[in-house]
Amino acid sequence: MAQTPPPPPPAEAKTTADAYVKAAGASDQFEIQSSQIALQKTQNPAVRKFADMLIKHHQKTTAATVKAAQKAGLTPPPPALDPAAQPSIAELQSASAADFDRIYLAQQVPAHQAALDLHQSYAANGDKAPLKTSARAAVPIVKQHIAAAQKLSAGKGMGNMSGM
Repeated sequence: MAQTPPPPPPAEAKTTADAYVKAAGASDQFEIQSSQIALQKTQNPAVRKFADMLIKHHQKTTAATVKAAQKAGLTPPPPALDPAAQPSIAELQSASAADFDRIYLAQQVPAHQAALDLHQSYAANGDKAPLKTSARAAVPIVKQHIAAAQKLSAGKGMGNMSGM
């Protein structure tokens, strides 16, 4: 069963405040919603711990992005899942218990790599200073998530998640 990663953010999100705020919010919403499904479906305590961490961290990065957008003089819309990410969510909802963890983790790595590219690019080339600062602050969080997802994926048994 192939896993469907959510689509990467649009190119203009790497430099333009409004597009960045929308893309960052959509990215966070994917992480939150996919991780809420993981909390319902996974039988693995390590995956449950990872999903719980993602929900907490991405709620914080969403709040930080909204606050930075307001500081930059923008009125950000409420964060919303990109409709193009819906197939990824549907795939998680319909995944069997046996396949769920593998599919969930296989989505998380490319989703976080796209988020990392978004935040690093906006931090370097963005058009609003408060959002550049917020993007810069998100980078180490996203890197931590990529490392954790890769470690979980590589672990196969996923029993050892020390350091999280």
